[in-house]
Amino acid sequence: MNRSAPAALALRGLVKRFDTKVAVSGLNLDVPVGSFYGLLGPNGAGKTTTLSMAVGLLRPDSGSAWVLGHDVWASPLQAKQLLGVMPDGVRLFDRLTGPELLAYHGLLRGMDPAVVDQRARELLDVLALADAGRTLVVDYSAGMKKKIALACALLHSPRLLVLDEPFEAVDPVSAALIREILQRYVGNGGTVIFSSHVLEVVERLCTHVAILAGGIIQRAGTLDEVRGDRSLEEVFVEVVGGRTATGEELAWL
Repeated sequence: MNRSAPAALALRGLVKRFDTKVAVSGLNLDVPVGSFYGLLGPNGAGKTTTLSMAVGLLRPDSGSAWVLGHDVWASPLQAKQLLGVMPDGVRLFDRLTGPELLAYHGLLRGMDPAVVDQRARELLDVLALADAGRTLVVDYSAGMKKKIALACALLHSPRLLVLDEPFEAVDPVSAALIREILQRYVGNGGTVIFSSHVLEVVERLCTHVAILAGGIIQRAGTLDEVRGDRSLEEVFVEVVGGRTATGEELAWL
């Protein structure tokens, strides 16, 4: 890879098997700096497995991942300092309040407590979580949990955000707020890659898109390159495949 201008995220030959199932098969992907990148795919396509390997949460059977020129597995500390991650399922220390959770994340990263306190207050305010007060994260709504997880990912001012299904099970108001913050982050020079199977969200937000199916990147490039003169939905259905009910099937409906 070109070390003079490294991609924000570069994946090379990633392979992951679970028993006899090949979840990811020799995957290659480049996420340019400053892009808003959507990783599309149906359920079971390998999106979560790919992103988990990309950020160091799951060791690949083979292949490598690079964050701004740093090997995630050979130089994990350097790579992870540049990363903000919202993993699948929003796994949080949820017996803490929002401010306590952010303070805990900041201390784990070795941040100055005064900086953590200032940033935590700003994030909680912007994300409309300040009024949660002493409420434990375990008692947050789904949208609130997504927002506090995003706050944790942003706290150390990373250069790359990797988000797994950030809009899943989120109400429209929370989704709009998350979109606004992510757009501001990219506008200020950050890079975002997020997984989704909601085509409308990807088409609205993303500058780049990759379609993953069967553990392989089937199409990748700018949004306009991937969809051409068609809708993203048409391209997605063509690439992923599927079936439709015939006239004889479900006639009882």
